[in-house]
Amino acid sequence: MVLDLRRVFLGESEQLQQSLVFEMTDLPGELVSVSPVDADITVSNHAGLVVFSACVRFEGKVLCDRCCKSFDKSFAYSFSHILVSAPSDDDEGDDYIEAPDYMLDTDALLRDDILLELPSKFLCDESCKGLCPKCGKDLNEGECTCKRHEPDPRLAALSALLED
Repeated sequence: MVLDLRRVFLGESEQLQQSLVFEMTDLPGELVSVSPVDADITVSNHAGLVVFSACVRFEGKVLCDRCCKSFDKSFAYSFSHILVSAPSDDDEGDDYIEAPDYMLDTDALLRDDILLELPSKFLCDESCKGLCPKCGKDLNEGECTCKRHEPDPRLAALSALLED
């Protein structure tokens, strides 16, 4: 959704509140599916400083990075940005978000914020034991019969030196 923020930037209105729902596309590999994202947005002008704030909530089906099972997870994040209509010489780097012609694409901004906030690893449980690297058995369901402490075959020549 593209918001027209002209009234907020020009001081005609001190605040704009909006609730919206949007779909997430181009999901990272661990996210199998995501419900529509609910967002509550507030854009306010505080003595010429325009601040964009958002709270987002959604549900997702996620793959565990250790055992590869899917599980449901709830997500809730809050974001805040300073908005400018055009960059000035005093503005540096990523400290602000541009809203050219007082227009802001909230879906794209929130999508980027969500993707940056997602954890790098998803675990079904903090104590998830994962899969056996040899046979692939889920170690959460019980131990496997694999011999775990086999030496690395690439190091066999070194172990032969130790035996002498």
